Amino acid sequence: MGPPPPPRRRLAISTAIFALATALSRIAGLGREVVQAAFFNTSAAASAFTLASQVPNLFSNLFSQAALGAAFVPIFTDLLQQGRKREAFKLASELFWLILVGLGALTLVWIAAAGLVVPLFTGASIPNALTAGLSRVLFPVVLLLSLTGLLVGILQSYDQFTIPALAPAVWNIVIVALLVILHSHFHGEDAVYAYAIAWLVATVVQFLMIASALRKVEFRLSFSLSWSDPRVRQVLILFLPVTLSIGIINLDIFLNAGFGSLVSKHAPSAINDAFRIYMLPQGIFSVAVSTVLFPTLSRMANRRDVRGMRQTVGNGIRQINLLLIPSAALMAVLATPITRLIYQHGTFGPFSTNLVATALFWFAWSLPFAGINLLLSRTFFALQRPWIPTKLAALNMVVDVIVSIALYKPLGIAGLVIGTVSANVVMTGLQLRRLRIGFNGRLEGAQTMMITIRVLVATAIVAGVGYLVWKGLDSLLGVSLIAQILSVGIALSIAGALYMRLVLLMRIPEARQIEALVLGRLRGR
Repeated sequence: MGPPPPPRRRLAISTAIFALATALSRIAGLGREVVQAAFFNTSAAASAFTLASQVPNLFSNLFSQAALGAAFVPIFTDLLQQGRKREAFKLASELFWLILVGLGALTLVWIAAAGLVVPLFTGASIPNALTAGLSRVLFPVVLLLSLTGLLVGILQSYDQFTIPALAPAVWNIVIVALLVILHSHFHGEDAVYAYAIAWLVATVVQFLMIASALRKVEFRLSFSLSWSDPRVRQVLILFLPVTLSIGIINLDIFLNAGFGSLVSKHAPSAINDAFRIYMLPQGIFSVAVSTVLFPTLSRMANRRDVRGMRQTVGNGIRQINLLLIPSAALMAVLATPITRLIYQHGTFGPFSTNLVATALFWFAWSLPFAGINLLLSRTFFALQRPWIPTKLAALNMVVDVIVSIALYKPLGIAGLVIGTVSANVVMTGLQLRRLRIGFNGRLEGAQTMMITIRVLVATAIVAGVGYLVWKGLDSLLGVSLIAQILSVGIALSIAGALYMRLVLLMRIPEARQIEALVLGRLRGR
């Protein structure tokens, strides 16, 4: 065997593999949304499910999933770097049992109290009893996802990203299969229970899949339940601000659903459907970059390699801009045809398409800012300075609430999503300013600005071309499903190919990195 690849190339390969696996997962997720939308469209039952799923999703992010991983990975990685593998595994086992006991108890409490709590989050147009019943089925997902998040953190500390990225694809496939099988066993609005049951079963399958992957790192779970371990306390101390930071950011989705119930019974589901499309490029690109860089940033922080962290963060921001700015522009100009192609099937009609496309258009403006925020927050977590993004996330939420309250009556769904956009823009500016101070005033800002301007010029060109190509093909081919696939697919393909050509001609280094990586993989290097 030859020598190991240099760190930058290894990171690029890991990012590409993770992005591909995540792309498959996101596509499977869109497939799941297409199927459920065909069954439930933007009905009151669909909105009840949206609200019922937001509660366990919010608690899951608050109590563990991403939050625990962000608090756990730097400390776990530090122990591995010091050669203290046994202590690292002991820490992971102790946290596993603490989560099982703590969130297991919370799950039982929620199941008992859901009928009293859920009406606080629903408007008059949403059926409360159905929402409460769905939330009882879904709340065990909190425990399962939290345990899964811990195990994923272990894998990522060993730079094992493929199985964690593929597991959500399996999760989505299981949901679709069970929804199709179970749907006919329920009647009326209760048919949405098939979807909830499918979620729960799929989450169990995902947990088992991640647990089996731990054999690659020879992790063995031992029974150890102790609050006295200083490492456990250290994780929990970091966990509080990380939880608040990630939880506040994810609360935005919950608020959109809550305010949406005040707009109409269709709004929560429509916003959720648009968000699923929005998360496709977000998950493929920014989540991939941030997730792969996080363990590396943690190791650099442990070595106090400020220069390395500055270069890594700068390169990550430019990669996110390179990929998400054109994605946002094409999503905005093609919001209606994309929505129509993905969702307008079965009971999902033009009325629902218009609602979702409106939300999607405004979500698109938030795309690059949200991607950068994710990377910057992970950088602060790697530095074990989680209170900084927590405080900034609180300000972010204040902006979101103020703008949403001001605009939801006159603008409806658009006003709620504009609140999200505004909050993400403010959060990006505040995080960049604070991180620049921590890096002694330098964050490769001039280089990033110069490259971003080139990206914007290329994006303006391809967005116009993409729209004109779609418009011409749509007029020529009509609105059949095959015609929509061709018109949207060809427009996006031509726009994507033109964009890559333009950014390579503009000599953008990050584009050259992607080109070298792809050509190297094709040539077997």
